[in-house]
This record gives sequence, structure tokens and C-alpha cells, in this order.
Amino acid sequence: MNKTRIAVAVGAVLLGIQLVPVSRTNPPVEATVPAPPEVLGILRRACFDCHSHETVWAAPQSYVAPVSWLVAYDVAEGREELNFSRWNAVTPKKLAKLAKELPEEVEEKAMPPAMYLLAHPEAKLSDADRAALVAWGKTLADGSTP
Repeated sequence: MNKTRIAVAVGAVLLGIQLVPVSRTNPPVEATVPAPPEVLGILRRACFDCHSHETVWAAPQSYVAPVSWLVAYDVAEGREELNFSRWNAVTPKKLAKLAKELPEEVEEKAMPPAMYLLAHPEAKLSDADRAALVAWGKTLADGSTP
């Protein structure tokens, strides 16, 4: 097979996979997280794209396969783990878990993930942002939000 045929075949596959449907939904917000304005601003900037029903489906990564598949998968997984738009569905047990995990992941710089930051540099957390999220996250154990 010559290089031209290979290039045409690869091009055909890349065009063909664009026809595979990808779910890019934003269901209605049921109840948003009652966080202080400073924390809510940080959450909106750095977390809501994957952890809420207020995802901004940015082009081109959200619309060009196969990257769009990864974006849709990551959003679905993020919403499953923690969804700030379904705060009304968070149980006391889940709050206790969040009070432990959220501060740890923010302090360890696991969130937001490095791959996300490549496409969204505005989501990078400053030391002050991290401190605010960690302090707020620790308050979740008692079910209150300052």
C-alpha cells in the first residue's frame, strides 16, 4: 500500500468517526452548592466544567472526535463523582467523604487535572485559591457551608 492510500484511509476514518454521536448535555440545575461567593467563584472557574450541569462545551476539543469522546467521558465521570448542580442529592455520608477527599485532592494538585489545565489555563489554582477551597472543603463534614 502506498503512502497516498494510507493517507486517504486515515482521512476517511477520521471523517467517519465524526459521525459517532457524543452526549454534550447540560441538564437543569437542581440545586447549586451553597458556598461563600469567593469559593463559588473559584469553583465556577476551575471545577464546574466537569462537576456541574453548567459545562462549557468548548470548541474544538468538545466537537472533534476522538478528543470529544474523552471530554464527554471526563464530564460524565466528574458529574458522577461530584456534581455541584445536584447539591440537593448529596447525602450526609457523601458530605463526610467530600470533606476528606476534596481538601486532599486540591492540596495534592490532583484537581483540576493537568490535562484539563492544558486546554483551560484560566482554571489554574493559585495558592490562595487552594487555601480557600481546602478550608471550605473541611467544613463539609458538619454539613454546613460558611
